[in-house]
Amino acid sequence: MITSTSSSQVRHVISLLGKARERKKYKEYVVEGVRMVSEIPSEMLVKAYISEKFADSNPGFVKDFIRNKCIEKSAIELVSDHIFNRMSDTRTPQGIMAVVRMREYSLEDLMGENPLIIGMENIQDPGNMGTILRMGEAAGATGVMISSNSVDIYNPKTIRSTMGSLYRVPFIVVEDFQQGIMELKNKRVKVYAAHLDGRNCYTEEDYTGATAFIIGNEGNGITEKTASECDTFIKIPMEGQVESLNAAIACTILSFEAARQRR
Repeated sequence: MITSTSSSQVRHVISLLGKARERKKYKEYVVEGVRMVSEIPSEMLVKAYISEKFADSNPGFVKDFIRNKCIEKSAIELVSDHIFNRMSDTRTPQGIMAVVRMREYSLEDLMGENPLIIGMENIQDPGNMGTILRMGEAAGATGVMISSNSVDIYNPKTIRSTMGSLYRVPFIVVEDFQQGIMELKNKRVKVYAAHLDGRNCYTEEDYTGATAFIIGNEGNGITEKTASECDTFIKIPMEGQVESLNAAIACTILSFEAARQRR
């Protein structure tokens, strides 16, 4: 049982939670909570950690977890309660967390049989990014493309917001977002931008074919360079004096319209 913060494992978990560069260096990240740990694909699990209190309250969990994941008992480490609380990124830890191996995707992995791709440019709010990924899974998105200046998708707050969709929705982070859009267009994906200058209402377009929606920064929208690469601007009609919607909400409206048309 781990009982000291001087443990190399404790230091490693804390560094992964706190620093994006450490996550990139080791190609690992941390998830917390029963659901997020239980849904980890077996091949991605590096190590699971449980607190004394969690172990006492859930005596059958470890045995079931080992059996379901087909892993060795050594892949789970018991941690004293006060040390676990130091390791955790949440105010009220559930008593279970895990180090997870990153999965790498290519653009081809995002395509699917009939692409429905979400592009995020310079999204800064972790909750927005996580919600978009979760929503994308619900709407049937085949993948997500993220600009490199967006918030880290492995940020602990982002991970919590995905509610497990992080494991199931393919995504890539691209250094040149405009080039990424061009590559989508080369694959005959029609690229739509949610934009205030859109002439057509979003319901007036056909999304039954290969489609990508580009969502921009929460405050400034998409950049002019990105806008120039998109095929079509679309708008979401709004009443009152509201000028724009939350990025995740706008993306949800567009994605579920595509899902509706594809049913």
